[in-house]
Amino acid sequence: MDVQPSAAELEEIARVAALKAGAELLARFGVPATTPSDRLAEASVASVLVHRRPDDGILGRHGICDRPGSSGLRWIVEPLDGAGGYARGLPLWCVALACEDAAGTVAAVVHDPVRGETFAGARERPATLGGRELDPRPAPALATATLAVDVAASTQDEAKRLGKLAKRLYARGGERRSLSLAALELAWTAAGRFDLCYLERRVGSGEVDAGLFLCQRAGLRVHRLAPLHDNGPPRFVIAPAALAGAVLECVGPPAKQRRQAALRPGPSPESVRRALRLQRR
Repeated sequence: MDVQPSAAELEEIARVAALKAGAELLARFGVPATTPSDRLAEASVASVLVHRRPDDGILGRHGICDRPGSSGLRWIVEPLDGAGGYARGLPLWCVALACEDAAGTVAAVVHDPVRGETFAGARERPATLGGRELDPRPAPALATATLAVDVAASTQDEAKRLGKLAKRLYARGGERRSLSLAALELAWTAAGRFDLCYLERRVGSGEVDAGLFLCQRAGLRVHRLAPLHDNGPPRFVIAPAALAGAVLECVGPPAKQRRQAALRPGPSPESVRRALRLQRR
């Protein structure tokens, strides 16, 4: 019977794969591409995984190397988060990998080739940057915190809600920043460059799984929130424990909606009995 690798071994494999893909991308950065660089990067990651973990599953952004696997482990691959900026020569993009089992994420890496920074973490191990453990920072007050906020507003209703969010959260927070790059925003939050992060947009697993795991391993609270309305985007709040409650209060649902939900009466005893009688017929 095959022996499952340790979380540390999986972290090392993720690091090797991410660095290989990052080198491929960096060599092509700023050069007119004849082949999509993100696909080449995905194939580069897969080549490492197939060699080192031939029985593991793979789920990539483009699906060119996807396979179900038989080991109980699966790799979530984001070969190039920030592809639009990469194509325009903007130096904000990264490679993200996460390995998961039935219980969740086991190991993850976010690699930033432009700055030569590699954020990594594994189950029961601390998050690191360049091999050095990320030290938790004291949580500031919300009024002085630096917020990483990435909210999509593609419709008029979403833009209206964004305005309300600005009144509740932005007015109470300190400086606001947005990289429009979920994996790197989360990695920088784990490293303490941002005090908290709020995401509200449609993102793939590859864009967020590795970063969310790194934040957890760095000691931050990670909240996956339900959409505020049908077909709404997923929402994530990542913050130190001392800040999480204040942020959750700001991002909704609004106080009026919470009060209405709290005041909505439950079913009466008679309606429950009537429903039970109908079920017995």
